[in-house]
Amino acid sequence: MIRSALIALFASSALLQAADLKIGVVDMSKVFQEFHKTKTAADKYKGNYEKAAQEMQERQTVYKNLAAEAQKLQKTAQDPIITPEQRNKYAAELGEKVKEIRSMEMEMQEFAERRQTQLKQEDMQIRKGLYEEILVVVRDKSKAEAFDIVFDKTGVSLSTVPIILHVKEGAATDMTDQLIVELNKNAPPPGAEPKKEEAPKAEEPKK
Repeated sequence: MIRSALIALFASSALLQAADLKIGVVDMSKVFQEFHKTKTAADKYKGNYEKAAQEMQERQTVYKNLAAEAQKLQKTAQDPIITPEQRNKYAAELGEKVKEIRSMEMEMQEFAERRQTQLKQEDMQIRKGLYEEILVVVRDKSKAEAFDIVFDKTGVSLSTVPIILHVKEGAATDMTDQLIVELNKNAPPPGAEPKKEEAPKAEEPKK
């Protein structure tokens, strides 16, 4: 009897504490997509991707030219009217050209793999930086408005099921739109060039 009363007391106490909690939710996916720096970063990444694609295209053009030259040498070497000496000469040139082509194939593969890795790392680094900047604003706003707990309502568990399955209407405050406004308050006007970060000035030598 006493044990049942204690359990009921602890349960009611926990419910009262939970009722006093101020809970917020944020759609981090929406915040990330509508953060003005996300578009700037995406444009920069797109530029780097297009540059890498152009560099690859230039290599492919060189490769095609080498292949055409090799094909021409092979045809010439098989011409029945040339002398054996000429045939040997063209065959030797063809062998060197084939080596050049094989070397070009390896270089193209290495370039593609290297640039793909660089672009992937760059994308991860950019996303990490943006999320860290967003989290600073989330934490500052949460502290300023005295939220006890703030959840990301787009977060999923290891089983890819949303962590927050249901929130009673009015039980939590959705901070998403407020955060988007806060993050974009210093956004440059449409069409304006983003501000370039100034390099730190070197310290003057002490006299």
